[in-house]
Amino acid sequence: MLFHSSFRSELARYFWATLVVLMTIVMTVMLIRTLGQAAGGKVNPQEVSLVLGYTMLANVHSLLTMSLYIATVATMSRMYTDSEMVIWQSSGQSTSRLVRPALRFAWPWLLTITTLALCAWPWSNSQILEMRERYEKRGDLERIKSGEFQESANGKRVFFIDKNSQSEQRGNRVFIVSQEQDSQSIVTSETGVIETRDGDRYLVLKQGQRIELNPSKNEIKVIEFETHGSKVDAAQIAASEVEAQATQPWLLWLNPTPVNLSELTWRIGLGLASFNLLLLAIAIPFINPRTGRSGSLVMAMLTFFIYYNMVNLSRSWVASGESTMSTMLLGIHLPVFLLAVLILVWRQQQDLFFNRPRQLKPSTEGAA
Repeated sequence: MLFHSSFRSELARYFWATLVVLMTIVMTVMLIRTLGQAAGGKVNPQEVSLVLGYTMLANVHSLLTMSLYIATVATMSRMYTDSEMVIWQSSGQSTSRLVRPALRFAWPWLLTITTLALCAWPWSNSQILEMRERYEKRGDLERIKSGEFQESANGKRVFFIDKNSQSEQRGNRVFIVSQEQDSQSIVTSETGVIETRDGDRYLVLKQGQRIELNPSKNEIKVIEFETHGSKVDAAQIAASEVEAQATQPWLLWLNPTPVNLSELTWRIGLGLASFNLLLLAIAIPFINPRTGRSGSLVMAMLTFFIYYNMVNLSRSWVASGESTMSTMLLGIHLPVFLLAVLILVWRQQQDLFFNRPRQLKPSTEGAA
């Protein structure tokens, strides 16, 4: 049908325009946040672009859901404003008849949203987590840059090495400040060499001095040395458990802990919410050209944020044990689906009532 084709074309125009705007805004915010994490030492500055790409991929399902909802609401509002819905209803068609062309346009995106929420979200998070852990677990010597002060992994030491030598194992003009419980030490030396002993790496300093400060005892010790060894790499850190957000859905199902089930509930809920929001976007907008369109748009956006926040809260409720996975999926998404269907049925009954042919009453004039 020509009307259905034009309806889908308008949906596509609004959808792509909204998606481009939202992605530009979110990418700018994510870039600023990622650069802040890189400046704070949580992300490798050389991997900022990778972290930004994985972060966008992890959150693109929300952008698609919002874009699809806004596009449908904008299309329906425009049709009411330009009185196209009046023509559509006058031809004997109801608002519920628009569900079919809307689903014909949206079903690939609904499938994409569900797939991204179930699979792309944990994969992207696992990649980001792996890069952060690799950067945080790197040795103290890898943190050191020539001519710059760098903090150790545990935050208890500050290094400065002028690596003007061609060898990566040797540096000149070494400066190390260590903070212990009640004392502080300052070590300076002319040269430093990295040596491996029994699987551990040591920074061997030559021709320097060590200053120990103890404020509690008001003591200062100055020790000059020919050779001084300092362990720069701690023991191998045990690998931490994979977080639920970085776990694939089948692994969450095989290990049904409250945290895993809450994460699975949230991911499945995103797919169900995208479908319900599409129905709500068709059912809610109703604009009287004489009264304006602000009230309907405010109600549509308020419905979106309330429903989406409920989906996000379902994760914490299942994780805390206050509710179960099945209860959250049925208790949140089924009422919204029934509400959208009831609104569409109510709109259909209204359309049939106003389009019902009226019978003219017989005239009694002239009857004697």
